[in-house]
Amino acid sequence: MPSPASDQPVEPQSFELDVSPFQGDAASWDALLTSADATFCHRYGWKSVFEQALGHETFWLVARDESETAHGVLPLTRVKSRLFGDYLVSMPFLNYGGPVGNPAAQRALAAEAQNIGRELGVDLLELRTRHITEDSDLSVNARKLTVVKQLPADPEELWEKGIKAKVRSQIRRPMKEGMEVRFGPEQLDAFYDVFSTTMRDLGTPVLPRRFFDVIRAEFGSDVIFTAVYLGDEPVAAACGLGWNDEFEITWAGSSREHAKKAPNMLLYWGLMEECVRRGFTTFNFGRCSPDSGTHRFKKQWGSEDVPLPWLQWSPSGMVATPNPDSVKFRLATRAWQRLPVGVANVIGPRISRSLP
Repeated sequence: MPSPASDQPVEPQSFELDVSPFQGDAASWDALLTSADATFCHRYGWKSVFEQALGHETFWLVARDESETAHGVLPLTRVKSRLFGDYLVSMPFLNYGGPVGNPAAQRALAAEAQNIGRELGVDLLELRTRHITEDSDLSVNARKLTVVKQLPADPEELWEKGIKAKVRSQIRRPMKEGMEVRFGPEQLDAFYDVFSTTMRDLGTPVLPRRFFDVIRAEFGSDVIFTAVYLGDEPVAAACGLGWNDEFEITWAGSSREHAKKAPNMLLYWGLMEECVRRGFTTFNFGRCSPDSGTHRFKKQWGSEDVPLPWLQWSPSGMVATPNPDSVKFRLATRAWQRLPVGVANVIGPRISRSLP
């Protein structure tokens, strides 16, 4: 549980570092992402995504010493709504974030984030770190994990040795049905068509189409849109991003109508094969809840769990951002599943922007 809020501002533990708003362009910010803890979620392009596509307030922070040398950075976004609450998150709608840099910078940035959260009066500060931030005063919430698989340099080796025979047989099923995988920025339309329908089927409001438009514009070839086709019909699709040697599949969907033909298996295999061709050495399946159906699906590929030690602070003891899968939203979820896709796609984006 988060520690009770104190009335006094939090002092950074290193007096040698000053945390201030970043002043500079995307290239200058991304050049600072040399820490081993940095992920694609820390890139400057997300500032435009959250401001332009979702209308959220952002705080891009940098920790510098007396000589103005940068030692760490922290991107923050405020997601506020009357219905769901007020949150300060790094990074919302994504799986990672949090302060990156040397230990002193991480401590100073985390402390400043808590100060900002207190000044704004947010319900919850959540830093979605992938690694423990040393000596942080914030509490740790490990409710989520991510699942990763190491990739060989050769697609043949991945097929023969990297996945089990049972999984290979499931991949062959959609191949025998004549399904094929396509990649490219032009697959955004197919992706959103499949993804939005999947979200409706799950009873979850879908993110706005513009969210993905801006992602495509900001990240270019680093974002991969993928779709599996049965004839001219997209039946499974995904959107993911690459950073350094790792690729993560962040959003995905698959047609319920064609579920028995397993298009999702071909989707994941096609993406892994493409990642090997592009030189990625780690395939990240994205976050999930431990022991969930999604977790079991990801584990069958011979992958490994990586706990996510997210850091939190809340003045009221709140322990999570709104979760559409929770008991509280169960009735709303059932009602949402009955909506026509067209209606869900009009209403959903207005709601989803407040569910970080």
